[in-house]
Amino acid sequence: MQAKKKILLGISGGIAAYKSLLLIRLFVKNNYEVKVVVTKNALEFVTPLSIETLSKNKVYKDVFESTGEYSTDHISLTDECDTFVVAPATANVIGKFANGIADDALSTSFLAFNKPVLIAPAMNSKMYEHKSVQENMQKLKNQGVEFIEPNSGELACGYDGKGRMSEPEEIFQKTESMLKGENTSLVGKKIMITAGPTYESIDPVRFIGNYSSGKMGYAIADEFAKKGAEVILISGPVAIESPAGVYRKNITSAEQMFHECVRWMPEMDVVVMAAAVADYRPKSSAEQKIKKTDPQMDLPLVKTVDILSHLGTMKSEKQILCGFALETENEIANATKKLHNKNLDIIVLNSLNDQGAGFAHDTNKISIIDSDEKIKEFELKSKNEVAQDIVLHIVEKMKL
Repeated sequence: MQAKKKILLGISGGIAAYKSLLLIRLFVKNNYEVKVVVTKNALEFVTPLSIETLSKNKVYKDVFESTGEYSTDHISLTDECDTFVVAPATANVIGKFANGIADDALSTSFLAFNKPVLIAPAMNSKMYEHKSVQENMQKLKNQGVEFIEPNSGELACGYDGKGRMSEPEEIFQKTESMLKGENTSLVGKKIMITAGPTYESIDPVRFIGNYSSGKMGYAIADEFAKKGAEVILISGPVAIESPAGVYRKNITSAEQMFHECVRWMPEMDVVVMAAAVADYRPKSSAEQKIKKTDPQMDLPLVKTVDILSHLGTMKSEKQILCGFALETENEIANATKKLHNKNLDIIVLNSLNDQGAGFAHDTNKISIIDSDEKIKEFELKSKNEVAQDIVLHIVEKMKL
């Protein structure tokens, strides 16, 4: 039988400490052994009895207990545990970690730990945004420490902002991914991707559509999911299986896609609009199959809603909106115009003049244009490799 993975959980003195009890339960339920080290202030919010009951191990709270038992435990604990999770991490504890201060059991254990570390900050939003706290976090990131960003919402102090500790389930997911050696850089981030064509009904058996296979959008969704992001994929009709870990919402028409995109947009950190949405739809759709009686048929068309433009009006400064442009002439000029007119941060350009690019192929050749009109060109690659290039570019723009 494979030995249990051991997790060292650090708890510091914040109201979010109560969530650490739920986190211990999640770890134990999933067959991890949990050792807990706390600051004295943490015990103002949770009791040693609660921690020991849930973890089935003693709590480490003093460097020098009266028994002298803990004098070297900060070393033995760090030797035997596979990863160190600090949740919640206050501004004070983060400052100690970043500046090599070891004056209690938790900070001493941190300095003695030389394996993966995950920190879940929790504090008032003004404290979290303070330059000193951000600099201390960046210093730790530069040392290889992983962070899971706090959530936004109502805080215990009454403020509404960013500072709530991530939920235990999110911390558990990121910890498990770290232990498996998976890339967890986007855990806690929400990504919406559209993919495939839309079908605009003429009658019950006919439609206006296009040749989009959805392969590019699905590859992007898969790549984001592999990095730990929470991905919602709004998909037109395609013959592709959903990537693992992706929530898929099937739609048929441009109007349906519009409503789903508007519904999910406010929650997203990144939106990638890779779908090939029909530009026109029949003015009306016949309820019964149109019979082949006339030598010709007039089919009045009207424009579909411009989903990308609408999302551009909804986009906040903290969101990244990425669009696609499929061009056959004046490619750069047309794509750049679309970038600015629709308030995009990034546009991915495909040219049908490039062999092996565009619809139905397993390969693609792209150029990425940023809002400052910087252009990055790529060679012809598989769509999975193109997805990696696109996701990497977006991650760099997110400044994680």
